[in-house]
This record gives sequence, C-alpha cells and structure tokens, in this order.
Amino acid sequence: MHSDVSTPRNRPVMVGVNGSRSGPALVDLAAAEAALYRAPLLLVHVWPGRYTGAYRGRGAVPSRADAERLLDLLTSRARLTDPRIRVRTELLDGNAANLLTQASARARLLVVGHRDDAFARPAWGSTTAYLAYHSSCPMMVYRGSVPADGPVVVATSARPEGEGTLAYAFARASLVSAPLVAVHMWMRPGAQEGTPVTVPKGAYAEERAAAERALAETLSAWTARFPAVPVDHLVVNDFDMAFTIERALHRSRLVVAGTGRSGSFAELLCSARQSRAGVRATSPTVLVPPGWSETAPAAMTKPGRTAAH
Repeated sequence: MHSDVSTPRNRPVMVGVNGSRSGPALVDLAAAEAALYRAPLLLVHVWPGRYTGAYRGRGAVPSRADAERLLDLLTSRARLTDPRIRVRTELLDGNAANLLTQASARARLLVVGHRDDAFARPAWGSTTAYLAYHSSCPMMVYRGSVPADGPVVVATSARPEGEGTLAYAFARASLVSAPLVAVHMWMRPGAQEGTPVTVPKGAYAEERAAAERALAETLSAWTARFPAVPVDHLVVNDFDMAFTIERALHRSRLVVAGTGRSGSFAELLCSARQSRAGVRATSPTVLVPPGWSETAPAAMTKPGRTAAH
C-alpha cells in the first residue's frame, strides 16, 4: 500500500472484471480505449472472499488463487489488442461497488459490463447501477456490441453543469474523426410536475423554439473549439426521449450523457430495451459525472495487490 498522485497524462483506463461471460470482450473494449488514448490499462478484480455484506453472491466463492489466475489470463488477452499497452492489475477484497467507486478517483475512464443474463430484464446490474451515480471519472458501460461507425451521440442539458459531458463528447468525436449528434430534451408544459400535459395554443412551438435556442447557444463555444467536428442538433420532448435513446444506442458508435441532477437520463439508458428479446446489439454508453474535468488532479491511496506486467 502506498500513496501516489495521478495526473491527466498517466491516469489509466480501468476495467472492472468479475469472471463473467462478457469478461474477455469487456477487456478487449478497455484495451482498445487505452490504445486510443495512449494510456495505461488497469485490470481490477474484486474478490469477495471475506465480504459478508448484504450483496454477497449466493454461489460458490472462487479462491484467491482463482482470482489471480483470472487477472493473469485477462492481462495476456489485453496484450493481444496492442502489445505496447502498459498493463497493470489490482486484486481487491470486499464490496465491488464501494471499492470500484474509490478506485475510479484515479482513473481517466472506468469500463464496466452490462448485466450478464441475456434474457433478463434490461438493466445494468446492481454494481454498475451504483457506479453510474458514484464514479468519480467517466464510466463506459459495455452493452454487447461495439459498432465501428456511426456518430457520437451526446445528450446535453444545456446547463453549465453539463460542460464536462460536452467536453468529453467533442473530444471523443474529434479523436476518432466522427460526426457528433447533440440531443437536448425539453419538457412539455406541465410534464415536469407530473400533471396531465395540457398545451395552450402556441405553447408547444414556443417551448421547442426556446429549447433550440438554448442548445445552439450551449454548442456555439464548442463548435468554435472543434471546427472539424460536424455537429447535428436534435431537440426532442420528454415523451419522445426514450424512443430517441433506443435509436441512438443502435445507430451510434458511442452514446455520451451526464448523470445530471435528477439522474433521469441515466435511468432511461439503464432501462433501454433491445430490438429483440435477449439481444444486446447496441453501442457502449459513457456517463460523465457532474463537474468532471480531465485536467482535475486526484490524489489517492492504492489498496490491494498491485502488479505491473
């Protein structure tokens, strides 16, 4: 155990692995992200051996030696993506959600998996859902497919606290030479209070026009900063947002969103259904925490077994 100071240049792409069927593909995705950003790759496995809390699994617990072998095998796989990636591993002991939350403070990106049961209800699983609201760094959720083309889609609140989300999305689109689709949701009159929606004459058009102006004003500084990124504006109301998300997950290479003040957009992403039961052919999702900045320093302690390979 030792202290270290993380900087934007050396923060790793961190992937949480647990021995699930999607583990190898999850590591492939994380390794590709590390290669894209020329960052180290950190494989983290939380061994539940001595954990006795409420969220302990019901099945047989693998031994610590099994956990170490898992990390060794996945390290070898990560090197197949790009032999130049510097790969490290950490074996932690305890509750996965809490430990991964702590570890996220020293990562540039946390990569985690979707629920492993293909025919289960559409949900991320308890650990991923917890991390969606508590991760200190952007979190990428692997959803079973990584499309090679299509735009980067970003959902923006058009509020100052969403600047980190737009920063991530524009930088990513620029890095991979992809177009960007900026989606902004506006609330129909009365919908925010949960009352039956009534639309007075002219109110719908006025609310939509105001939303379009807010989106254009929010994006203007970013389009000036990233002039080579083609940007499409899309304004939708709250009634159409769930359908828009599902289409974006199938047609984009990446969906980027902020967790926001209410977390409602993250909930829509979590519950987005697939086109056919049991099929998760959708793009990865990145959730950016409020106030996130890639240049923000983070100092923390590194617990557990740390090994450089």
